[in-house]
Amino acid sequence: MKIKVIIHQAEEGGYWAEVPAIPGCATQGETFEELLQNLYEAIEGCLSVDVESIKTTDKDRIMEIAI
Repeated sequence: MKIKVIIHQAEEGGYWAEVPAIPGCATQGETFEELLQNLYEAIEGCLSVDVESIKTTDKDRIMEIAI
């Protein structure tokens, strides 16, 4: 899966980025490389859901897929 991000130069130095497809998903970094690493972590965190808080029955299955 590909997802578009918007990368901004921060006024105080470094960079910050937002992910328009995921409301509230944003991060920052002092260098471009740090920003990219933080983006992967931010997107993963925004997309992760705690399955323990979801009620399931014995007929349900929980799967993890890579996108």
